[in-house]
Amino acid sequence: MKEFVDAHLGFLEKAQLSVKGRLVDASNATLFAQAEYDLESRKVIYKPEAGERPLWDFVSGSLAKREYAAFRFSYLMQDFIVPPTILRDGPYGPGMVQLWIEIDEEIDLMNYFQVDNPQLRRLTLFDAVINNTDRKIGHLLPDRQGRLFACDHGVTFHEDDKLRTVLWQWAGMSLSEAEIAWLDRAQVVARDPIFLELLEPGEVHALIERVLRLRQELVFPSPSEEWPAVPWPPF
Repeated sequence: MKEFVDAHLGFLEKAQLSVKGRLVDASNATLFAQAEYDLESRKVIYKPEAGERPLWDFVSGSLAKREYAAFRFSYLMQDFIVPPTILRDGPYGPGMVQLWIEIDEEIDLMNYFQVDNPQLRRLTLFDAVINNTDRKIGHLLPDRQGRLFACDHGVTFHEDDKLRTVLWQWAGMSLSEAEIAWLDRAQVVARDPIFLELLEPGEVHALIERVLRLRQELVFPSPSEEWPAVPWPPF
């Protein structure tokens, strides 16, 4: 899987981007583009920083970096949940470029997100660590090879606990030995210097603290009573 991801990263760095359209349902500018290099062409998503809508609770102009930070965390953990993602210049300025994932059209996401699936369970733990405040059903990208990817990580890594997700089926359940070992690795990954380049210092500290808290509690988090537990709309 690492070879698959590394090959796409190199391609995305070198390719020329041409915007073909816009995903109109997205709140920030989310552009569908074609990446072309050395007679190869691949579909990508391009989110320029200039198209980011200001949010009261996140640093202005930081969403592309958060998208990339989520990818780097997934990459360093060798989970590869987030599709190959880079930060680079594009037709509308610097932003995030991510490989387009062709999902398995035979999968009904309205049923899929509710099942007891090991890949969904790992994604749930990943979201708890990166403090994802917007995990929707439509962000799940199961492909035809049986792999699960997930997209849209612009509102992550906040200092305050803001977890909002549709994936609550494991709330309060004990972590497995493999998941505990995953958190042990996450304690090292969370201290990688790359995150201090992409996030605020307080956010990096909070990331480390979330990993330590999960490692101590040894259960999946439960919905908070202080804010909505599920993003709206959920899809």
